Amino acid sequence: MMQENRAKRRAPAAPRITKPRARSAAGVREIFARFEAANPEPKGELDYVNPFTLLVAVVLSAQATDVGVNKATRKLFAIADTPQAMLALGEDVVREHVRTIGLFRTKAKNVIALCEKLIAEFGGEVPTTREALESLPGVGRKTANVVLNIAFGEITHAVDTHVFRVANRLRIAPGKTVLQVEMGLEKAVPAAFGRHAHHWLILHGRYTCKAQRPECGRCLLNDLCDSPDKRVG
Repeated sequence: MMQENRAKRRAPAAPRITKPRARSAAGVREIFARFEAANPEPKGELDYVNPFTLLVAVVLSAQATDVGVNKATRKLFAIADTPQAMLALGEDVVREHVRTIGLFRTKAKNVIALCEKLIAEFGGEVPTTREALESLPGVGRKTANVVLNIAFGEITHAVDTHVFRVANRLRIAPGKTVLQVEMGLEKAVPAAFGRHAHHWLILHGRYTCKAQRPECGRCLLNDLCDSPDKRVG
């Protein structure tokens, strides 16, 4: 019994799990320089005609694909591209237009509610601050970041599943939560690349650095990547 207790005391401690070490500033700059060289003007893939329709499209895109949202909003935005016009359609009509999108009932309700608030509190205009945007129904931090970046040209980092994955795999901004990664990107991404950074990361994660089968063989960052998920050969 005493020998067993001594053995337990000598047992090595479980390894401490830590997040990966962040890449050097020079390494991060090289990553974004390559992104820029390959695609100088990256664009979001949601269709919109003005800040209001962009806001609605991003609200609808939660847990849905951009392709699916674009298909649903094509006819909707053709007849309602202002809060006033959307509100005049009513929740039932909006719901019918977006019924192919996941959570369409809740989203239709949020679209009508945010139209009401835009008209009542913001003169029918999309607000230009994060706090005001996040006060709108259905709008969270990621949605606000997208609108601020695309509609108003601010340097923000909207972290979706693609950005989260790529930022961790490439050690640009390692983090265990979306907010940690966002804050890490704010510090790590050079200002010269800030305007387009989240577009490059989203597109890279969507089409190359995929979750299950990353296409490392055609990745322009292959020689810089040391992720455990890297596929060799």
